Amino acid sequence: MRQLVAWNLMTLDGYFEDDSKWDLGFHQDFWGEELERFSLEHAQEVGTLLFGRTTYEGMAAHWQPAEGAISDFMNGVEKVVATRTLERANWTNSQILSGDLHSGVVDLKKKDGNDIYVFGSANPLADLLNFGLVDEYRICLVPVLLGRGKLVTFWVK
Repeated sequence: MRQLVAWNLMTLDGYFEDDSKWDLGFHQDFWGEELERFSLEHAQEVGTLLFGRTTYEGMAAHWQPAEGAISDFMNGVEKVVATRTLERANWTNSQILSGDLHSGVVDLKKKDGNDIYVFGSANPLADLLNFGLVDEYRICLVPVLLGRGKLVTFWVK
């Protein structure tokens, strides 16, 4: 059975996003060759990326026109978007999980292949945690203090 891994960057004061959606400036402050190399190593374990709609749309907008090894991975890997509103997933290798999140993810975990990773996706991740479906957490601490934004409290039961 495949594992479900939550992987996110978090500031020292517990934020994963600044005040507005997709305000990820601190990510850019921390991103570099070492984290890119680390990310590409972990990409070897990924069979599917699972996103909520908001994260999916932001990731698609960012990675589709990008170039390089990370964008090659992001554009090539299987992607599943958990949504109640999106009717079509236009990003390469994407499909919609529109039904019950719990049973849909249980079915995904039963498929053959590498693990399922969740990046960001606060709302579905909170539900997945409540369902007990997250097998592993990987948190990359970014050595900054934001003092505002979206706290990582949804990870804590």
